[in-house]
Amino acid sequence: MRPPALAVVGWSGSGKTTLLARLVPELRERGLRVGVVKHSSDEHPLHREGSDTARYAESGAAFVAFANPAGVQLTFPEPPEHVLSLLERFAGTVDLVLIEGWKQGPLPKMEVWREGLGPMLAATRQDVLAVVGTAPVPEGMKRFAPEDVQGIASFIQQCLRDGVLSATD
Repeated sequence: MRPPALAVVGWSGSGKTTLLARLVPELRERGLRVGVVKHSSDEHPLHREGSDTARYAESGAAFVAFANPAGVQLTFPEPPEHVLSLLERFAGTVDLVLIEGWKQGPLPKMEVWREGLGPMLAATRQDVLAVVGTAPVPEGMKRFAPEDVQGIASFIQQCLRDGVLSATD
């Protein structure tokens, strides 16, 4: 079983990272253990070319970790569609996983929307629970101002209590 998860989606430059960087401490203050996954559709190396960790990854290691006094970075040779199965490894260690990006993923979503970047996904997607932005939203959908971190955190907690973010697979 994987921990509850919510994808925070939106066009590049909409404010997803800024929101998550403000939301994680708010959720932590409320007693939640929160993990974050950055999903990118851009392909770039996880390890610097020629580095020891790149060599370990190329050798077929089941995982590669890079540890220094600042922390541990752990990578798995799994394609992005296996994110959900990777999250199962963290069941019991976190109360919630927030995934930045992954518009096409099978998770419930919160959209961060900003004028001029692209069409609102919530207008055509049933899996968007709420929108963070200033535009009108589809009838019955929650909308939050980008600065309303406390309101967004309360909404996420309500979704957790209601089982909206729990695993369905």
